[in-house]
Amino acid sequence: MEFKLIRSKRKTIELSIDKDFSPLVKAPLKMSIADIEKFVSKHENWIEKQITKKREHAEKFCLSENEISVLKEKALPYLTERTEYFSNIMGVKPTGIKITSAEKRFGSCSGKNSICYSWRLMQYPPEAIDYVVVHELSHIIHKNHGKEFYSLIEKILPDYKKREKILKKY
Repeated sequence: MEFKLIRSKRKTIELSIDKDFSPLVKAPLKMSIADIEKFVSKHENWIEKQITKKREHAEKFCLSENEISVLKEKALPYLTERTEYFSNIMGVKPTGIKITSAEKRFGSCSGKNSICYSWRLMQYPPEAIDYVVVHELSHIIHKNHGKEFYSLIEKILPDYKKREKILKKY
């Protein structure tokens, strides 16, 4: 099986599927090609499953330029409104809200309490969007993903684990 290989000063080998649906291996500098190929061969079933999953996901979320424009247009007013709603409940206030085109994360909260949301979040059900809003607002109080952080989220959204699963399922 063909794969892309990236070598670096790392101690472990990592396998993932790249954007172009090809296997990507990150390996230590000194690991032999034979060992890398053996590792890839051992994980062929996993690779095939992940490629299929990624292709299905890409097809499901393949949008036209017009659809993307509509989602971007809706994102700022909707996410601002939801952020204000939960800000009032939680007693926190972000310093700003921005919409990005991030592909790998739905939201982020800077050290200065400015929140960014990806417009891609608008493709998800409202309960999943609310989870991301509360998650990012919780970072204003807790700058980590510790126990207190998740306790705060649970206080606001007792079913947060179900909402989190919705994001992962899509």
